[in-house]
Amino acid sequence: MAANIRWMKTHCARMDHGGCALMVGVKDNRIVQIKADPEGVLNRGYICPKGVASAERLTHPQRLRQPLRRRGERGAGKWDPLTWPQAISIISDNLARIRDREGARAVAFCQGMPKGLEHFVLIRLANLFGSPNVTAVQDVCHAPREISGVHTCGFYPVADYEHESRLVVLWGSNSTDTNEEGLICSRLLNRIKQGSDLMVVDPRKTQLAERAKFWLPLRPGTDIALALAFLHVIITENRYDQNFVRQWTSGFEPLAEQISDFAPESVSEITRLPARDIRAAARAYAAASPSAIGWGNAVEQNRHAFHTARALVCLMALCGNLDVPGGNIQALDPPVLGLREFVKADRLPGKKEEMIHARQGTLRGLMTVPPSFLKRAILDHMPYPVRSAYIQGSNPLLSWADSRQTFAALNQLEFLVVSDIFMTPTAAMADIVLPAATHFEFDDIGHYGLGHGIVLARPKAVVPPAGCRPDIQILNDLGKALTDPDDWYEDCRDMLDEVLRPAGIDFDGFARQGYLKGPERFRKYIGSGFRTATGKVELALSRAEELKVAPVPAFLGSLEEYHEYPLVLTSAKNPYYLHSSYRWVPKLRERSVEPVVLIHPETAAGQGIRDGTPVVIETRSGQIMQFARLSEHLPPDVICASYGWWFPEDKFSPQFDWQSANYNMLTTTEHLGREFGTPNLKGVACRIRRK
Repeated sequence: MAANIRWMKTHCARMDHGGCALMVGVKDNRIVQIKADPEGVLNRGYICPKGVASAERLTHPQRLRQPLRRRGERGAGKWDPLTWPQAISIISDNLARIRDREGARAVAFCQGMPKGLEHFVLIRLANLFGSPNVTAVQDVCHAPREISGVHTCGFYPVADYEHESRLVVLWGSNSTDTNEEGLICSRLLNRIKQGSDLMVVDPRKTQLAERAKFWLPLRPGTDIALALAFLHVIITENRYDQNFVRQWTSGFEPLAEQISDFAPESVSEITRLPARDIRAAARAYAAASPSAIGWGNAVEQNRHAFHTARALVCLMALCGNLDVPGGNIQALDPPVLGLREFVKADRLPGKKEEMIHARQGTLRGLMTVPPSFLKRAILDHMPYPVRSAYIQGSNPLLSWADSRQTFAALNQLEFLVVSDIFMTPTAAMADIVLPAATHFEFDDIGHYGLGHGIVLARPKAVVPPAGCRPDIQILNDLGKALTDPDDWYEDCRDMLDEVLRPAGIDFDGFARQGYLKGPERFRKYIGSGFRTATGKVELALSRAEELKVAPVPAFLGSLEEYHEYPLVLTSAKNPYYLHSSYRWVPKLRERSVEPVVLIHPETAAGQGIRDGTPVVIETRSGQIMQFARLSEHLPPDVICASYGWWFPEDKFSPQFDWQSANYNMLTTTEHLGREFGTPNLKGVACRIRRK
């Protein structure tokens, strides 16, 4: 049998951001084995459980295999099959009808976590269609760090694990479970093996925290207070890089004044950390040069996101760790087509002023609409009505804050289209459902637009089922039906060549090469300064008044505190799933069977809760049921619930019981961060009891 297997190389995708180089064994157009490529530029032989099991999606008996049209009530689970020409015609007719009646902005184009080129093809379609409203989850993932970095130092500071660091700080990042944004954990583990010390800022004692020299189990949602305490120690004890601060920063005095009230002794009660531990950790970061901060999107999942991200960039700057080997670097892209040109940004020149959230006063630079603001536009017509949505690679009923509100919004849409590989709770509400191809079934480019200085070849391994199409092909067909066909392609694969043309290579050559990487240069500011208004790192923003933001990082006050809800709720990603995806994959589901909530034994005993007990978790917004798992690896006043749970095995509900264990039944969009429209997903006041 082995002699008949054809082995080919590609990169993982859609089980996470991707990044792992894979060896895929194919026989008779079927993937029979997946293993890590030991020559992988990012993973170096590592592969996660999701990657090993990913081929099971292709042959799953419940996979979507033909376009479907809703029959009867929304969410009733009754469908009529369509041909692809029929589906494209119905979608384009309805979107064009709404555009003609109310304007293109009444149609929203929605994306989950970007997984490949499809995100930017979606933006291209929206721009050419005339809609400024592309909705994505950037408000709680990536954008606060990137945009805050751009305003502070002119770039997005990426942790450099390729060069020696004396200390790596993982702040809200658990890369052995998530490998978020393609920062594969094997690179970090190699850095630790080479002698780097490790500091972990995380409420849970993760596997990496167990290996760390410093573990700071802060209270969820208090990252900003801890970061300001770090700044206090480093500034008041004169532990900062005085030469760098004097020559390459502005606004030191306002920052020093701001942090004067945030001594560790003052912050200890807020963060639930001993002052001595905060001081020791801050001193360690200042003393270890170079140091890298690997910041995860946990720091972005409450209304403090802008201030937390700003404070962490200030930390990097004060200690001279910006754009140095082993610090937080400005990664340079390889010579590929610029994003603005690819998405045809020039065709919609008034976009920034017309986007839904621009009317809500968010920070300049946020180029996707936060879901909370989209829902207001649908439900309350603020600032104007949205009547239709096209959703791909996303399951908003599970992944957007306040699931009840999301359900109401989706239900109120005049026309809804969902593209996915499986019937999800969200897809079950659609008027048209489109069967997407998986990433092994089409050619794609990975990490384009991610800001890490590398793009990856994802050549297809097998041909998709006859009824399934890649998202980029679906969007290309819709583009030709809804906009000028000359802006699209005879073959959607040609868009890959367009992206690669500046590199002087086509996709076939790219696939053979495997990846393109930008030039490696450090301390670029020495020649040209930082790309800010002052040419320096702006510890205090020079354009704060114009941007209508606080000039220096500020503490906005504690998150929710209610006497009747004495515990603090947080969540963590599951290493066997990607958000709400893949609970239908047998090899993954058998390793994570049910939704569990971590609870300290001391807290559990007070409620008569034992290991495995079904429990009710309750906040002011709602309640859900999960199963208790006792753990001493988190503080007694913190519980960590599972996120993204629904039940594809539920045959009694066409929407697969999306409510009973769904974390976002506990969250609300009532209080949003002004800069990014970020809701409080972590640090939520809660209580727990036996079911």
